[in-house]
Amino acid sequence: MNEAKNISELVGRRCPHRAADGVVRSRRAEDSHALPRVLTLVAIVAVLFGAMTSRSGTIFDVYSAYHYIEVTDNNGVRMLSFNGSMETRMFTAQPLQGHFEYTEFFHMPWLWNTNVKRVLMIGLGGGSTQRSYQHYYTNVSVDTVELDPVVVRVAKDFFYVTESPTHKIHIQDGRVFLRRTTNFWDVILMDAYATTRYGSSVPPHLTTKEFFTIVRNHLPTNGVLAYNLIGEIEGWNQDFVGGMYRTIREVFPQVYLFKAKESRNVVLIATRSNERSDITRVQKEGAALMRNGKIRLPDFTTRLQSFVNFPPSSATRVPVFTDDRAGVEGLLR
Repeated sequence: MNEAKNISELVGRRCPHRAADGVVRSRRAEDSHALPRVLTLVAIVAVLFGAMTSRSGTIFDVYSAYHYIEVTDNNGVRMLSFNGSMETRMFTAQPLQGHFEYTEFFHMPWLWNTNVKRVLMIGLGGGSTQRSYQHYYTNVSVDTVELDPVVVRVAKDFFYVTESPTHKIHIQDGRVFLRRTTNFWDVILMDAYATTRYGSSVPPHLTTKEFFTIVRNHLPTNGVLAYNLIGEIEGWNQDFVGGMYRTIREVFPQVYLFKAKESRNVVLIATRSNERSDITRVQKEGAALMRNGKIRLPDFTTRLQSFVNFPPSSATRVPVFTDDRAGVEGLLR
């Protein structure tokens, strides 16, 4: 895939009107002590050539091959959206704050693997999780896979995402990347979305039993998968959540859920370990991680309260997703 083009080359394709609202959802924040950067020269050029629209709060918008991308600033809150669907929220003065709640569930894999050294994340957005990992886990190496090169450029220019010896970005489809590599990761995080006629949706090829088999084969015996879903355990999009639970359960021996309170997000946690966890064990392990300093996320203890270790009721009536029959759009319809 071609490398990201300079944003200034893309401003001519901007959209003069906001796209129709998609499903409201969330995603990705930088060192709290890092000084907010002045807009890069690329963004300044974009201003001069009219990429910044007259809408209040919009500081940048552009069409990529995959999204209508918009960045807004309002009262110190920066927002990234794709086709009207909210992807990332960040406080510009404190980039480690203001992120969507569900991104903190991506710290939960430590409950099942206390010696995480290598992490793979499929999906970048505005990079809340990547910034958080770089801040809290300085000895952890993170690989990010992002399909859209323009998203990578926007994340770097507006959301303080950086590449470093411990953070590498690969511009590629996530499934293709996993099929071509022989590497292993202790944790694999999934937060890749596309916009369809039904709003924000996981690309079907990242939802199937065959895909999760590929994921499992890149995890060690104590490896953990965390997967963000847009939906509710009981309610809106519950069949999609139940179908994903059932499909992952076909490949991984244990699957748990963390339900966001502030948005319609559910993060599934799948482990290669056969040992079953309950809330008592999760709280005990979480307290130990906080005591020994492995976890320093301020709200970690609070997020533990969102733990669920029973399947959604819809999991019994939704078929397993396969490459021949993914069924994602049908359920969202």
